[in-house]
Amino acid sequence: MKDRTILTLTAVIVLLLIFFLTSFDAQEKAQNVLGFNKIHTTFTTGTAKVVPKCSLSAVCPSDHFAFKIRSGAANVVGPKICFDGKNIMSHIMNNVGPGLNIVVVNGENGVVEKFGYLNMISGNSADILAYLNEIKPGMIVLVASFDDAAPKMTDEIRQMFVEMGSTLIGSVKRRDNWVFAGRTGIKIKSFFEQRAENNRETNIFDGWPEMVEVGGCFPRTTSV
Repeated sequence: MKDRTILTLTAVIVLLLIFFLTSFDAQEKAQNVLGFNKIHTTFTTGTAKVVPKCSLSAVCPSDHFAFKIRSGAANVVGPKICFDGKNIMSHIMNNVGPGLNIVVVNGENGVVEKFGYLNMISGNSADILAYLNEIKPGMIVLVASFDDAAPKMTDEIRQMFVEMGSTLIGSVKRRDNWVFAGRTGIKIKSFFEQRAENNRETNIFDGWPEMVEVGGCFPRTTSV
């Protein structure tokens, strides 16, 4: 009787060992098939992948800054300005307003000097012009319209943006959407600019055109 009990226990132990080894082998095979072991090796021995900033499709060179600007949608959803991987202004951040939302960046080191919105609906044109005149040469200027950028727009204000590289500001009118990235003090055409015309026949919102967006790699300001 005692011998039979010992044999039974031995059989149980053997079965458990077979089950354990079989299960372990199956798990290991499954990990190899699913790539778990390979993933683990990548995380422990590989290098981290560089992700493009501001949701761009490619990583910018070291002597450029990544940015993306999106205009507002009608007078409901505010614009968004991202620079060097950081959202500076957006509807969610609750720091945008009607008119021109503007971010001023040091072109050499990428430090955001100031940001805010120029109220082109109820603001004072003289104050807006004074603000733009205070921007130092060599600064990167990122601009996104929201609601309406035209009511307080004067020829002098338009000229300020022309001198930053804008070629479309002269045609921005009531409720047009406009985004722009330029640099003060160079008077060279910017490749980073888009405008959507307020046109009753083509507007996708009730009384407002579609959003516009521009983004890319903006070159650093080189010191003289």
